[in-house]
Amino acid sequence: MTRGLHSIHNRLFLLFISCMLVLVLLVSVVYYKKTTDIIHSKISDLAEKNISQTVGLFDLLLQGYDSITKSLNSNYEMLRLIQERDSSRDETVSIINERTITNIIGAIYYSRDDIVGIHVVTNAGKNYNYERGFDSVIDTDYATSEWYKKLMDSSGEMVWLGLYKGSVINRFQKDTLFVFGRKLYDLSDHRMIGVMLIETNPQPILAALSNVTISPNSQVYIVDREDRMIASTASEKVSMPSFDGLPRPQASEIIVDDRTGQLIVAAKAKMSDWTVFGLTPKSDINAEVVKTREYLYVVILVLILLSTVLASIVSRNIASPLKLLIREMKQVEMGNFKGSVTVKSFEEINSLVSSFNRMVNRMDELIERITLSSMSEKNAELQALQSQVNPHFLYNTLDMIYWMLDERENDRLGRVILALSHMFRYSSDWQEASKTTLRQELDQMRHYMTIIENRLEGRVSTELHIDPECLDVVLPKMTLQPIIENAVKYGLEPLDRPGTLQVSTELCEYELRIIIADNGVGIEESALRQMQAMLAAESTENDGQKMAALQLEKMTPATDVKTRRGIGLTNVHRRIVLMFGETYGLRIHSKQGEGTTVTIAMPLPRKGV
Repeated sequence: MTRGLHSIHNRLFLLFISCMLVLVLLVSVVYYKKTTDIIHSKISDLAEKNISQTVGLFDLLLQGYDSITKSLNSNYEMLRLIQERDSSRDETVSIINERTITNIIGAIYYSRDDIVGIHVVTNAGKNYNYERGFDSVIDTDYATSEWYKKLMDSSGEMVWLGLYKGSVINRFQKDTLFVFGRKLYDLSDHRMIGVMLIETNPQPILAALSNVTISPNSQVYIVDREDRMIASTASEKVSMPSFDGLPRPQASEIIVDDRTGQLIVAAKAKMSDWTVFGLTPKSDINAEVVKTREYLYVVILVLILLSTVLASIVSRNIASPLKLLIREMKQVEMGNFKGSVTVKSFEEINSLVSSFNRMVNRMDELIERITLSSMSEKNAELQALQSQVNPHFLYNTLDMIYWMLDERENDRLGRVILALSHMFRYSSDWQEASKTTLRQELDQMRHYMTIIENRLEGRVSTELHIDPECLDVVLPKMTLQPIIENAVKYGLEPLDRPGTLQVSTELCEYELRIIIADNGVGIEESALRQMQAMLAAESTENDGQKMAALQLEKMTPATDVKTRRGIGLTNVHRRIVLMFGETYGLRIHSKQGEGTTVTIAMPLPRKGV
C-alpha cells in the first residue's frame, strides 16, 4: 500500500469527513432556508399586524377629532350667537356674544389635552379662537391661504389638512401641528356661516405611526390620493420616496410586498382618503437572518472540527491495525517469519490478524521442515555423486606402472608415482562440502596430465590460458578431471596424430566460463543431442524433459552415453547446478573430426570475496 491519498487511513478519513460534511451542509442549508422563511413570515405577519393596529388607532383618533368638529357644528347656542354678533350693531351685545362664543370654544378646547388651538372664522370676517399663549393673533391674509381654500372647496365633510410646521393661522405658533377643519352651517336653513379650524398636538398621530416601524430604519408615511405627504416619521434629512409606483390598498385591505429591496406594508384609513405606508429596508429585516447565519457558521465550524476529530479517530482505529499487519507482511516478504501482530480493534480485524499470525507460524514450521529436508537431500545426493568415482583410471595407471617397472624406466616411474600420489591425496579429501579453488583443480589437472603424457609418450600436449584473477574462484572438487579424462580417453587417444588439450578462462558480463577444448575425433551428432538433452533435464529438474532425454537415449543404438563418458559430464553438471543454481553448468559443442569443447559456466566472483 502506497502513502498519500491511496493509504487506507487517508481514504477512510476523507470518506468519513466527506460524508459528515455533506450531511452537515445539507442540514445547515435546509435549516437556514427554513429559518429564513420563518423569520420573513413572522416579520411580514408582524408588519401586517402593526399596520392594522396603527390604522385602527388612527381611525379612532380621527373619529375623536371628527366628533369635536361635529360638536361645534351642532352647538345651536354658539351658531346663534355667531349670527347675532355678525348682524348686531350693538357693541355691548357683540362683546357679550363674543365672550360667550369664546367660552363655548374653550370648553371644547379643554375637553382634550392634545388640542392646541380652535379657530372659528365667520363669513362676516369675525374670528373666534381659543389657544394657549397666542390669543387673538390671527393672520389677516387667511382668506388667500391654501387651507382656507381647501375648506371653502369642501362640501361640508371633514377636511384633514395634515401636519404643518407651525400654525396655519397664527404665525407666532412655530410648533409642528396636526390641522383639520370643516365648514359651519346654520342648522335651520343649512346655510354656511363660516369655517372652523382645529390644530392639535401631532404626537398621538406620530405615536400611532411609529407602531408600524419594525426596525430602527423603518419609515412610515401618510399620503393622500394625490401622493401628497400628510405625515411622516422620517427625519428631515431623509429624502421622501416616490409613492407613485407603490401598491394602493382598497377599503380595509392590507398589502405586504417584499419583492423589492424593502418590505412595503400599506393600509387605507377609513376616516380619510389617506394611505399609510411602512417602508423597512431588507437589510434590517435580514439582520436577524444574518445573526442566525453567523450562529449557524459557528455551529458548522464546531461540527466540522468534531467530525474531523471523529473521522481521524475512527480511521486510525481501523488503519493502525492494518498498517501493523502490512508491516509484518513486508517482514514476511523479506523472509522473517518470527514476528507476530498483536492488536485490539474491531472483531473482523482481530480475526484477520489472528489468521495471519497462525498462517505465518505455519509457514515458518513448513519452511524449517523443507529446509532440513532439502539440506539432507542435497547432502545425500552430493555424497552419492562423490561416491561414484570410477576406478577405471586407477586400473589403467596400475597397469602402466607394471609395464614401466618391467622396462625399468625409473625416472619416469618416479614422476608418475609422485603425480599419482598427489592425485589420490587430493581426491580422497572431501571436506568443506567438497569445495575447492580453480588453482587446486589446475594442480590436480597437471598431475593427471603428467601421468597421461608419460603414458601416451608425447601424443598429447596441454596448453593453459588462465586469467590470474580467476585462480581463487570456488568450484566443486573434481570438476576439471572428469572432463579432461573424457577428452583424453574419447577424443585424443583414438587420434592417429598428436592431440592438443587447451584449458582457458573467459570473463563475460554475468558469468565466468572455463573452456576445455580438444582437437580430437569429436562426438557423433545423435550422441551429442542426447548428451545435451540429459544436461538440460538435469538443469531444469523437469520430469518431462528427463523422460524425453531417456527416450532419446533409448533411440540411439550406436553407443551408451553414460558408458562412454563414465561418471563424466552429467555428474559434474549436477554438482555445479546444486552449488550455483540452474542457470549454470556444462555446455557441450562438438563436431566430428574437429574436436569437442566443454564450457563450465559459473557466476562471476564478487569483488573482495
